[in-house]
Amino acid sequence: MSVAAHTCNLSASGQRNQPGQHGDPHLQNIKPVFVSFFQRNVGSSQFKTIEDDLVSALVRSGCIPENHGEDMRKMSFQRCARTDKGVSAAGQVVSLKVWLIDDILEKINSHLPSHIRILGLKRVTGGFNSKNRCDARTYCYLLPTFAFAHKDRDVQDETYRLSAETLQQVNRLLACYKGTHNFHNFTSQKGPQEPSARRYILEMYCEEPFVREGLEFAVIRVKGQSFMMHQIRKMVGLVVAIVKGYAPESVLERSWGTEKVDVPKAPGLGLVLERVHFEKYNQRFGNDGLHEPLDWVQEEGKVAAFKEEHIYPTIIGTERDERSMAQWLSTLPVHNFSATALTAAGTGAKVPSPLGGSEGDGDTD
Repeated sequence: MSVAAHTCNLSASGQRNQPGQHGDPHLQNIKPVFVSFFQRNVGSSQFKTIEDDLVSALVRSGCIPENHGEDMRKMSFQRCARTDKGVSAAGQVVSLKVWLIDDILEKINSHLPSHIRILGLKRVTGGFNSKNRCDARTYCYLLPTFAFAHKDRDVQDETYRLSAETLQQVNRLLACYKGTHNFHNFTSQKGPQEPSARRYILEMYCEEPFVREGLEFAVIRVKGQSFMMHQIRKMVGLVVAIVKGYAPESVLERSWGTEKVDVPKAPGLGLVLERVHFEKYNQRFGNDGLHEPLDWVQEEGKVAAFKEEHIYPTIIGTERDERSMAQWLSTLPVHNFSATALTAAGTGAKVPSPLGGSEGDGDTD
């Protein structure tokens, strides 16, 4: 079972009112708020969603009327970025309207499961929408470094250690994604002529590796204006295929062309929504004397601790139990990187389905 963790932020404006004061509470007492929360998302319809748990806590703590919990449109609920089953989030943001009751964070958290915590609440402008106001999103991808071992080595060689030379190669390839490219081959149901397939990547790099439980891991970070479904997992997957020696480096640039290229999709287990950015909003309203900047400065320590205590151990433990990366690596020889995806399908090559992860890792248009 894949497990993911979520964090969120929302923003608030308006006076501090109690339910029932000043006439119709639906019109006068509800104000926009900015909240942060964590949740483990098990990715199954039999479990409650993040919104289910959050809305239940808001109703029980007296922050919203009960009928708003039944229709989230009444409280203008909007999450900043979308995550699906198997994908974690350490820095999610949602916006909604609530009553600004006393000790609001403590009361909401008291009605949340232990793996969900609202980290902060901030004031925002009227009509604030967390998704529309977001300038960029930062994701990280935690993976065992044996993913970068040459294809001639054992698919799950736990003694493998990432060399400085290979790390340099990985970062050189990841840097190629920077700028604006046509990522129609990195998602589904988008053609090369669709404007929405063009996405802008600000940075992408792999950090120095570290060892946990005898297994070496590394974190890839990518910051972009927005991402399409599967995009980040395919960006990681193609670089892994190149470094392992399955694909030539030329396929990277060819994948941005008009032809359909078979791009492998890495497992969703290691993907984490780490941060969402409101840089333009902060420039305009962050220091106007009425509103706070929408950043994570005050919550940084809590976010880092939660990742170390919950997210990373969950990913590492699940990887050891389910071997999702090793299983996916064993499918790479099936891909035909010297031909288009249509050509590969015509030869009878079977394009494998992704293992151990989400149906999406970012925003979809």
